[in-house]
Amino acid sequence: MTAPISESWTRIENWLAGHAPATRAALAPPADPADIAELERLVGRPLLRPLVQSLLRHDGLLDQWSWLLPGSYRPLSTRETAAQWRLLTGFYNRCATDEEEEEEVHRFMELGISSALYGHPRLIPIARDIRGGCLVLDHRPETDRGHVHEVEAVEGVMRGSHEMWTSLPVLMERIATSLETGDPLDGYTPVVDEEHRLSWDFTPLR
Repeated sequence: MTAPISESWTRIENWLAGHAPATRAALAPPADPADIAELERLVGRPLLRPLVQSLLRHDGLLDQWSWLLPGSYRPLSTRETAAQWRLLTGFYNRCATDEEEEEEVHRFMELGISSALYGHPRLIPIARDIRGGCLVLDHRPETDRGHVHEVEAVEGVMRGSHEMWTSLPVLMERIATSLETGDPLDGYTPVVDEEHRLSWDFTPLR
């Protein structure tokens, strides 16, 4: 059974305090509920509860050069999420018919990649890397609801096969475990640099 996201955050905070204090200090205070409400008005639907719980724990990172998630992703604040959502959805070309959209969803589930879903308004950005790639939380009412996907302008939306992408609570729990044990997470190993910041070394899986 997956731990509550609050429990995973506590484990992550404790580990950062002892091993990567610069990253711990970069964790933002809780989001303003009014900002969350404004984001929900913007996207036109309630945010999934784990995302709200996470934002109410830490509203992104204060330091633009700190990374918390594997793949060098930094969690977005509520306001950054709104700005990134506006940017991404500007590129979305809705399928002409519901039937075509259904076919695209089936293709995405089968192939694990879709350029047609890039910027879909129900894929809510939650983190960003230095190259402009994002992690998005799937809010569509299909089987992938709650799944975390990687998004990149050239490839489009990429559906990860590792279990950590199953949901935001699973992702945070796997990160906490990787930090505590030092074990790789889908090829990413936590390391701490000379400035006491967390980063992730990547070794391609064979």
